[in-house]
Amino acid sequence: MSSHASNHARVIPLRPDLRADPRPAPAEPAGPPSKEPLWRDIVGDVLRRERLAQERTLKDVADAARISLPYLSEIERGLKEASSEVLAAAAHALGLGLADVLALGQSELLRLATPASRPAVRRVPPRQGEVRLAA
Repeated sequence: MSSHASNHARVIPLRPDLRADPRPAPAEPAGPPSKEPLWRDIVGDVLRRERLAQERTLKDVADAARISLPYLSEIERGLKEASSEVLAAAAHALGLGLADVLALGQSELLRLATPASRPAVRRVPPRQGEVRLAA
């Protein structure tokens, strides 16, 4: 036996090696996950549908609402997120209230939101003697 020490250092990893994870990889979902619709798209669709139902032009509604035509067009196409003041002006130009636009938007959002796009909420009842605070 030699009296010389081995030149091999012992390596201790600082974090676990994820490549050697014994757990099976999660199954890939079938197809791309469905995206939840954006509010600006919903509101734009509501405004456009109402304008077209009244057979009015974009210019007519923009003038009545005192909004620039390009800006109203961008709102209808979901490219701009309009302030509540601008939405109220557009709604009033269409003979609607802001609450009407919001209600129509909510109905549309509920129609478009599929159960797959909604996150699963797991409700766990509190254990005996446990206190939970809500912020």
